[in-house]
Amino acid sequence: MAASKLDVRTISIRTIMVAITLMLLGKAFHLQVVSDAWRTRAESVGNSQIDQYPARGLMLDRNGKLLTINEPIYQIELTYHQFAAHAATFDTLRFCELLGITRDYFEEAIPQEWGGKYSKSKPFTFLSNVSPAVYATFQENLFQFPGFSASLRSSRNYPHTVAAHLLGYMGEVSQRTIDRGEGRYVSGDYHGISGLEYQYEDLLRGDKGRRLVYRDRLGREAGEVLDGALDVNATVGTDLVTTIDLDLQEYGEELMVNKIGSIVALEPSTGEVLAMISAPTYDPRSLRIGRDRGRSFTRLQRDTLQPLLNRAINGKYPPGSPFKTLVALIAMETGTLEADRGISCYGGFASGGRVLLGCHSHPSCRTVEDAIAQSCNAYFVTAWLENINRYGSLTPERGLDEFNEYLYQFGLGQKLGIDFPGEIAGNVPTSEYYTKRFARDQFWRAIWIRSLAIGQGEYELTALQTANMAAAIANRGHWYTPHLVKEVQEGDQGLTRELTPERHDIDIDRDHFETVVRGMRKTVTEGTARIANVPGIEICGKTGTIQNSHGDHSSFVAFAPANNPKIAIMVYVENGGFGGTVAAPIASLMIEKYLTGEISENRKWLEQRMLDKDMTQRGESTIRVK
Repeated sequence: MAASKLDVRTISIRTIMVAITLMLLGKAFHLQVVSDAWRTRAESVGNSQIDQYPARGLMLDRNGKLLTINEPIYQIELTYHQFAAHAATFDTLRFCELLGITRDYFEEAIPQEWGGKYSKSKPFTFLSNVSPAVYATFQENLFQFPGFSASLRSSRNYPHTVAAHLLGYMGEVSQRTIDRGEGRYVSGDYHGISGLEYQYEDLLRGDKGRRLVYRDRLGREAGEVLDGALDVNATVGTDLVTTIDLDLQEYGEELMVNKIGSIVALEPSTGEVLAMISAPTYDPRSLRIGRDRGRSFTRLQRDTLQPLLNRAINGKYPPGSPFKTLVALIAMETGTLEADRGISCYGGFASGGRVLLGCHSHPSCRTVEDAIAQSCNAYFVTAWLENINRYGSLTPERGLDEFNEYLYQFGLGQKLGIDFPGEIAGNVPTSEYYTKRFARDQFWRAIWIRSLAIGQGEYELTALQTANMAAAIANRGHWYTPHLVKEVQEGDQGLTRELTPERHDIDIDRDHFETVVRGMRKTVTEGTARIANVPGIEICGKTGTIQNSHGDHSSFVAFAPANNPKIAIMVYVENGGFGGTVAAPIASLMIEKYLTGEISENRKWLEQRMLDKDMTQRGESTIRVK
């Protein structure tokens, strides 16, 4: 009897256990197969990582003035699977009204093809650059729109209307960038596309953080995964202290309004770029990320004056007469020219009873200093020919190649290595080039390429290279790699690291540099650049007038003061005429502004003349570009 009761009890317990097991299995089947609630939660938990975007590093000028700022914006994202499940009841009209978009935009923003950049189960950027004011209203109604979420971002903006080429602009990452980014970027991220924004992207962008959250079936946050134990904080981007003097940059851009050309100013003792100007330019804010950016970019691309071109490092200019300073230095160093030698000029360089290269009327040149001051073509063509032909006029190859070796020491014909994207090398023609060029003649003579002596012919230098040449002369024989960032400030650690440039020495005796410096000083006091003379500032300079069929180009290189120089500068104005007409006055105004902080009253007339000067009416840009 007792055994019978035990058997009944055992059977009952087993029956109950089987029933419970069947109920659990049924519930699991219902949740996982019949009902989509658990599947939706599982999918959302599996895709519940929310990227936390860091504030981008700032850029400041050398005096601590902000060149960039960050403004908060929101990005609306869409997870298509969540949206599609409620598409039939989705209030598209209300959604568009809240975000200020059209129905056409709404429909076009949802991909027609999936795969690659877009996934139906992962959020993608539906609308970027939503202002805090618009988002505030939208956020209150976000629960009504399943599948949509928002993330806080920072938008790059620029507090000043200058330095567009220098700072660069940002844009959305391409699939190629994502693929090469080793997980740093996803669709909808932004990165630097040009300028310093591109060059220092790795430092500026910082590192993303992440939050892991649960979401309910409407896509709303429903709690943190493991109470945030797996979350990672974002790391703020590194700030850059640039070498730029904002006041000088602004002033230079103002002087170059309605002109085509470039200005580069360096600090000779460090290689720091004080100003880098390309004209015409544009407002950097016109290319900030937003809905009007496309129209702005198209307008700038179609402008025949090429405002998107950075002429400071991408324009290839014949150096013109400033090159004569190098001819003098190299000829004196190699012994083919004495500093006190005089060379006659009868209206230009003559050979065989004919004037082969004309010259302007000027006093006699009895020394190298006089020749530099008066920019005598006959003097420098003669000096150059004697130097190139020092191994014999029938074999100029060796002389030209040795001459070029000195040019390379000045950084010509090669990239200087500035911390900026897109620098070009320019061109220094070699003996091999001329051997190929004159192959039909089976030989060539230095006199055939005499225009090289005055910085024309096949020479192509960037404005940066020419300014650097002036800095090397100012230093009496050495230069530092030009650079735009002097130190980095790592915000999270509070560390500041100074960047040390490389020094480059030139194998030419210092005494020869002193001779050239005195000649450049005489250029300003009694030569072709008297208009650039500033009382109280010892400016040393050299004018250049570069022949061009559409109107000669105006150039001027200078540094000041003569001893312990603080600034070296190159100004190049396309179709500007004589070097002393436009380029020299602009350079002298910038030097005065930088060294004294203001323009003296007795030179205000010159400042106004340069501000009013319009050199854009002669036609389109004629400069050769890469």
